[in-house]
Amino acid sequence: MVIEVMKSKIHRVKVTQANVDYVGSITIDKALMEAANIIRGEKVQVVNVTNGERLETYAIPGEAGSGVICLNGAAAHKASVGDVVIIISYASMGFEEAKTFEPSVIFPDTETNRLVK
Repeated sequence: MVIEVMKSKIHRVKVTQANVDYVGSITIDKALMEAANIIRGEKVQVVNVTNGERLETYAIPGEAGSGVICLNGAAAHKASVGDVVIIISYASMGFEEAKTFEPSVIFPDTETNRLVK
């Protein structure tokens, strides 16, 4: 049996931009992506804590240390600048492996979207 489990989570960051005139995706500060073990092009779920919207898209890296969280294309209609979101990715694995798998979860500063040291 193969199941999907949470692989990575960026818990509670603020949307800094929403760009409707872009092909699609979510731009995420590269430092946050690396800390959460999310790679370019990886499918992510974006959960908007502010308005309850949920969507799936793919991650693209933004400038490291910038704090950028930008919903692009149609996804930009699902959030406003200042909304708090959680970004989650999942992985498929065997049931036994999933029992011991440890996801990468980070808790950035919600005001700056930067890693807390």
